[in-house]
Amino acid sequence: MAPQVVDRLCRTRDARAARRLAEQEGRALWQAAVRRVQSTGTVRGSLPRSDDRPLYWARLQVTAALRQWKPRGGITAAEREQVIETFEKASRGMTDISYPAGPRVARVLASGFDPYTLDGGDAGDVPGAAGNNIRHGNPSGATALAIDGTTRVGKDGRRQVVHAYVLPVNYTEFESGWIEDTVGPHMKPGPRALTSSFTISQGREGRFDLEVWNGRYHGVSAGNDGSWPCRPINGVPQLAINNPGCNTQPPARWGNPRVFDLFDPPQWTTASLPFQRMIEGGTGTNLTPPPGAPWTAGQGFPVIRNTSFTQFPRCDSPERVTVNAAPDGGMQPSQPGTPPSEGSCAYAGGGGTYLSNESGYRNTLLRDRLGRDIPAGHIHTPIMQHFEEGNRFAPSDPTFDAWRRVIVAQTAALIGVAAQR
Repeated sequence: MAPQVVDRLCRTRDARAARRLAEQEGRALWQAAVRRVQSTGTVRGSLPRSDDRPLYWARLQVTAALRQWKPRGGITAAEREQVIETFEKASRGMTDISYPAGPRVARVLASGFDPYTLDGGDAGDVPGAAGNNIRHGNPSGATALAIDGTTRVGKDGRRQVVHAYVLPVNYTEFESGWIEDTVGPHMKPGPRALTSSFTISQGREGRFDLEVWNGRYHGVSAGNDGSWPCRPINGVPQLAINNPGCNTQPPARWGNPRVFDLFDPPQWTTASLPFQRMIEGGTGTNLTPPPGAPWTAGQGFPVIRNTSFTQFPRCDSPERVTVNAAPDGGMQPSQPGTPPSEGSCAYAGGGGTYLSNESGYRNTLLRDRLGRDIPAGHIHTPIMQHFEEGNRFAPSDPTFDAWRRVIVAQTAALIGVAAQR
């Protein structure tokens, strides 16, 4: 599909027409990716239908063309960025979200992520191949494609209408307010307001984590685009005091000064998920374990209420303390745990210091700013990158696909359970 978009772009003469084309083709690309993942018949290409990466690669092709495009009428740098942003948002499912009204409707929104850690992996025998890790996918992005536009009836009798979108692994777009601009219009109170909002990413080996605490601190690791707002200095984390690069700052247009200081959001936000129901919901009952999974048929991956976090007990000192850590690195008991200390500064939420944690922070902060009492929180899926022995360089194989499909199925089931009353 990407070559067709590029061909149409080459026949476009100015920025205004290019933005119209970007919106139209971006939506078409997203919808084509959703149809492919949700199809039951044969799909084109050698990759399995469950794969999230074709959408990612196609988007990269189109945005590369948009950066090189030279229309006859000329284009400014600002106009070019507007065209690219329009295409990016549309091709991520951010612009076609709508819900019906009514008390018998559960309006559910969930996010996934692009692939990441693309600079890792084996180099193989090809010169210059190091860092081109085509094997990395993201089960959260695959889940977003699998559930977007779907409906089901929950045990509470409500019809669950589900939409999903995919986030970039870049701080730049986060700081521009892409989450708030996507979720915010539907989070506002009203007859079509969300009844639950989830963020999802790939997390730890062999388990689902329901993250309880989200921290404001961000930027310790680089994003896919190389943005790195709060890199450690000589191995020591920077302090966030008077340091905008280390502080998540939601856009002012989504503030609510009646709730708390618009320009000084809290160090911590808390998930409002129905933890026990999600843990005990039998979300893996009908699943067959993929090769090497640490469970038997009918169990599914364990679901953990993760209350761990790391704080600066004193905001003016780089000393860090991890609270509620699981013993010996094992699975943490599913209990409330100790909250952050009063006056502490965040370092890492349960979801770490990366964009997973930040997506959870921004989503739950938006919930609080808009005064909504709904289920909202972050779900970390198990790691998906499992390949067959001796198959080091193939982009996919049956084992990799089996892990993705099972993780996606249990994630969708978790969302269905959490979306109930």
